[in-house]
Amino acid sequence: MSEGQQLEHPRPHPARTILYMIVSFVFRLVQFVLIVVGMAVGIATAVIWVGFPILLATTSFVRWSGDRERGWAGRLLSVPLPPVQRRPYAEGQPLLRRWVTRLSDPTTWRDLAYLMAAFPLACVELAIALASIVLLPMAIWVTPWLGWLHGELALALLGPDRTKRLEQKAERLQASRARGVDAAEAERRRIERDLHDGAQQRLVAVAMSLGRAKSKFDQDPQAVRELIDEAHMDAKLAVSELRDLARGIYPAVLGDRGLDAALSAQAAKSPIPVDVSVDVDPRPPAAVETTAYFIVGETLTNIAKHSGATEAGVKVWRTDDHVVVEITDNGHGGAEVRPGGGLAGLADRAATIDGVITVVSPVGGPTVIRADLPCQW
Repeated sequence: MSEGQQLEHPRPHPARTILYMIVSFVFRLVQFVLIVVGMAVGIATAVIWVGFPILLATTSFVRWSGDRERGWAGRLLSVPLPPVQRRPYAEGQPLLRRWVTRLSDPTTWRDLAYLMAAFPLACVELAIALASIVLLPMAIWVTPWLGWLHGELALALLGPDRTKRLEQKAERLQASRARGVDAAEAERRRIERDLHDGAQQRLVAVAMSLGRAKSKFDQDPQAVRELIDEAHMDAKLAVSELRDLARGIYPAVLGDRGLDAALSAQAAKSPIPVDVSVDVDPRPPAAVETTAYFIVGETLTNIAKHSGATEAGVKVWRTDDHVVVEITDNGHGGAEVRPGGGLAGLADRAATIDGVITVVSPVGGPTVIRADLPCQW
């Protein structure tokens, strides 16, 4: 699971979902019978000690089946189920003590709960999967949603427990904060460089021209006029560069008129046609607007320079708690997030507000860059 990625999953592919539902029914039946019979026989014969090896074997089977289900559901239902960390036991520990340690592990009971709930679900899923083979609308719309719901159940019972999820969230937040600090430091250095190489040099030239004009004020009026004209031109250029720099920090149109007007202004400056669609009512926080604005601006710049595209599209919309920015182009593709690259910079900028950048860019195109920016953090 990549940095910043949360425990969530998309709807699975219909064909994979149907395969999963049909094949898994056989495993569900075997698992259910072995576990129920093992537990019943083990408990009934525990008084004569015969049941303890049976219960131990049943517990091991439950844990083994849980691990298999994590890989099986992860591959076919696109569920992010990382391997769980089970409660360890000491080497050389007696067999009975190992069994007690396994029984005290919450993961064992969560595995058991999933396997017990999965069998009745599998009976229903098998009927729907068989019907989906014949009924195309059911295969396209109903089956993927059922697979998604099954994935949610697997995620709740087979995924990390609440403590582990909180630890992962804390690690993700710590990493995003560190990336945000790095991005802010890089932005500060950029501003310093632009000031030093641009407006500062212009203002130095203005001061020098005015100084030379002052020294020649009485001797050569024509030269003074030329020097003043030169200083005037440098001053106007300095003002323009300062205006551009201020716009790069926070554009006035964004604060005054919002994302729609700001992104439309960006698109108008692009050398290739850009179609813009923005629907973000109610207006998101300023930090989200600024992040979305610069992600779009930098992406359009990269598209014009490197993609070979002839057209691009920008679509921005708002869900309940996110602003989603999607930029597409018809270029040659092959874009990927590389350390120190432009897309990595976009990811760092999004990470400052716990946003996530997703890049889909097969060779030959098209390229889709998506940013999911939370409105609350």
